[in-house]
Amino acid sequence: MQTTFTPEQLQDPDTQRSNDILRACVHCGFCTATCPTYQVLGDELDSPRGRIYLIKDMLENDRDPDPKTVQHIDRCLSCLACMTTCPSGVHYMHLVDHARSYIEERYKRPLGERALRWMLARILPYPTRFRLALLGAKIGRPFARLMPDARLRAMLKMAPKTIPPVSRNDDPQSFPAQGKPLRRVALMTGCAQKALNTDINDATIRLLTRAGCEVVVAEDAGCCGALTHHMGKTDESHAHAARNIRAWRAEMDGGGLDAIVINTSGCGTTVKDYGHMFRNDPLAEDAARVSALAKDVTELLAELDLPFVEPAEQGMVVAYHAACSLQHGQQIKATPKTLLKQAGFTVVEPADSHLCCGSAGTYNLMQPEISAKLKKRKIKTLEAKSPDVIAAGNIGCMMQIGSGTGVPVVHSVELLDWACGGPKPPALSRDPDAPAQVPRLR
Repeated sequence: MQTTFTPEQLQDPDTQRSNDILRACVHCGFCTATCPTYQVLGDELDSPRGRIYLIKDMLENDRDPDPKTVQHIDRCLSCLACMTTCPSGVHYMHLVDHARSYIEERYKRPLGERALRWMLARILPYPTRFRLALLGAKIGRPFARLMPDARLRAMLKMAPKTIPPVSRNDDPQSFPAQGKPLRRVALMTGCAQKALNTDINDATIRLLTRAGCEVVVAEDAGCCGALTHHMGKTDESHAHAARNIRAWRAEMDGGGLDAIVINTSGCGTTVKDYGHMFRNDPLAEDAARVSALAKDVTELLAELDLPFVEPAEQGMVVAYHAACSLQHGQQIKATPKTLLKQAGFTVVEPADSHLCCGSAGTYNLMQPEISAKLKKRKIKTLEAKSPDVIAAGNIGCMMQIGSGTGVPVVHSVELLDWACGGPKPPALSRDPDAPAQVPRLR
């Protein structure tokens, strides 16, 4: 694609990066075949190619974003299926991230929308605040239909019926390896996940220590910054990221780290991009070190000798949901399925497994109508496989799918932990109306 940015415009590193990305696009349209919003809405401007045209026009002309452009950029899931499909290697993620930051800086949204985004940015990345909000949503759920805003109704409906107690396993500390220590790794415990589902980190710690890893929860590490990053709130997202970089730098320069393990793939995609995000920052070198060490939990597990035992339920059918941030953002596709098969489970995949479930960070809260259509389609394809359980590698996907199906939804590490002698995943045995138990390592 030909571009006409001025030399002055190209002095900005983000514009220079966007220029390189735009020039790689050859208008082929392969991306439209795998874009969920284009399939749902049928509008060229709701496809990656259409959004690329809008972004190019906005940036080249250095104009303030108009409502039409903002609407179509907001509708993008950032599922990154287009990047998997693109034969020209167009790095759409960095382009749409730049567009969102540009919009946040130069477009004044309606008051209600500004207030909603402000609220989400100040609640979701903070586990304690998020827990309080979930308690409030639980109380307000019966009145959801009275809410005038569809987004507020979606927020109330998405709140889980039970909220787990705080897990002290998420506090800064170190868990020793069982047997001979083979690796020293830092576990990113996340933010929203600590409020929504404490079973995931507990299972991860048990599994890694059993496989010979010392697991460190670093002091001051927290939200990866993805939630605010995708809202275009660059300063806020970089503040979260910088805190993590400094926390993990202390561990790298102290006891040393072999990996930074992430069990929420949406966070993993962002952490692996810290090197790009901080390329012009004093933290550039440390950010690059963090990105180089970042691994999805299944990447590390594939390198270890997991002590699988006889599965408690031979032949259990597991429908594997491939989170977009894992299969497209990190290009990790076969590894989770291979591990589940090695553990003795029968793994099946839904039709159109490359398509998004509609969660996408805060997308299901900000774009509830489109998200609901994608969720319905995803659940239909998963249930068509008649699984005993649905497994995924991202808490957002788990919440999205779990809100619309009666099939238990668990994280892949919970099944792997079970197959290595850990407890049965609580979601497979817990009475849905029973209070959650205080998590313990076993």
